[in-house]
Amino acid sequence: MFAKQIVAGVIGCALLATTASAAPARRHPAGINAREHRQAQRIRDGVRNGELTAGEKDKLRADEAAIRAEERMYRRSGNGLNARERHDLERDLNKTCREIYRAKHNERKPD
Repeated sequence: MFAKQIVAGVIGCALLATTASAAPARRHPAGINAREHRQAQRIRDGVRNGELTAGEKDKLRADEAAIRAEERMYRRSGNGLNARERHDLERDLNKTCREIYRAKHNERKPD
């Protein structure tokens, strides 16, 4: 009986240790392409909900297209993205993310 309790305790501690050391689950897929897709979806949602004007939509889509073109250029220049290129794209995506937020929350109404 006592041996069963010890075995159960050891198994419980082992399970607890593995779950405690596991990395936290991400809310969204990681990576440049995943961010681009999420931001494009946010733009589509803003158009559908009437939060973005036609001019805002066009500017945001042009920003997204410029980031995709820059990513293509970086990927063609070598073996994928190096750390500097990834950092540059992340910075551009952060800027566009802020612009999407501002455009969606500026209380302008579509024409």
